[in-house]
Amino acid sequence: MRRLTARTRAEAHRTASPLELFFDLCFVVAVAQAGLQLVHAVAEGHAGEGILNYAMVFFAIWWAWMNFTWFASAYDNDDVLYRVVTLVQIAGVLVLAAGVSRAFDDHDFLLVWLGYVIMRLALAAQWLRAAGSATGPERTTALRYTAGVLLCLIGWLGLVLLPGPARPWLFLVMAVVELCVPVLAERGFETPWHPHHIAERYGLFTIIVLGETIAAATVAVQSGVADHHALGELLPIAAGGLLIVFSAWWIYFVVPIHGHLRSDRQAFLWGYGHYVVFASAAAIGAGLEVAVEQATGTAHIPTLSASAAVSLPTALYLLAVWALHSRHFKAGIAQQAVLPVAALLVICCTFLGHGAVLAAGVVTALAVAAGVILAARGTGRARLAP
Repeated sequence: MRRLTARTRAEAHRTASPLELFFDLCFVVAVAQAGLQLVHAVAEGHAGEGILNYAMVFFAIWWAWMNFTWFASAYDNDDVLYRVVTLVQIAGVLVLAAGVSRAFDDHDFLLVWLGYVIMRLALAAQWLRAAGSATGPERTTALRYTAGVLLCLIGWLGLVLLPGPARPWLFLVMAVVELCVPVLAERGFETPWHPHHIAERYGLFTIIVLGETIAAATVAVQSGVADHHALGELLPIAAGGLLIVFSAWWIYFVVPIHGHLRSDRQAFLWGYGHYVVFASAAAIGAGLEVAVEQATGTAHIPTLSASAAVSLPTALYLLAVWALHSRHFKAGIAQQAVLPVAALLVICCTFLGHGAVLAAGVVTALAVAAGVILAARGTGRARLAP
């Protein structure tokens, strides 16, 4: 047992701990459940309702993950109590994951809310520990976080008590309130999160989500081949899906974002923007499953809808990564335009019928190639400059 005191941003060789990696893997269980339910909703022709429920559930998953990540970056002391409370948070996300199907099918958010309560109460306990070891503005910040977390839990109870039509509006209000808690809590004292550690944590979670996307698409293709012997229809989807996921990985990790975080005071915007990155990356896997089901006749939806299930989240991912990462490291109009133009072309691929997924994959791969070529030319010119 040790005091839960703040770490320092100048700490050398700060990396993700095994506990944090385990934490991420357990969270992906909930991500997978949300993606699976999105597949069912789109395949059954309820895309609008499915996307809304997906956005709400994914926000709960992402927000709990993000709050733990930034807290751990500033205060992780890896003692027994810290580990036990973190394991309680993991138990909470597993409860939340168990309630995802009921939230989608029956609009019953009780289990989702209970899982969220478990996670957030554990986080509030961590903040109280930090407050007990701090003084002055740091203690005030920790107590603000504690109060904000607990008050928001009461507000989210409306998902259980209010009628269905009111829930989307409650979600919108409560999401804004939740996002305001860190901004207000850190007025006067900024918690000492570590830029390199934060960048690594976000990158690792991106890898895990993309891995879940590959796993989901692989299972869908395997099932389609086994049950329908539709190898000819599935090979273009599999090839396009792999190109999209490989390109998504390359595009995200091509820039050293920790350097930008170290000097950027808009770290909140960067962290918040990853809701779109993570949600769209997970939705790509769901879209690939929908495309497979449509190709094998399992999902009775138009080809255009199945194509859009892949192309739209892919385009959203490209734009989000450009806005958060790439635009800070690109010089000149040509380099800046690669990802936005690629996103537009991916959307156009939606209308190519059964070859849409493969075409989208080719476009994203060409975007990677264009980025590499333009960066190499820029480097060569810099070396030749006097």
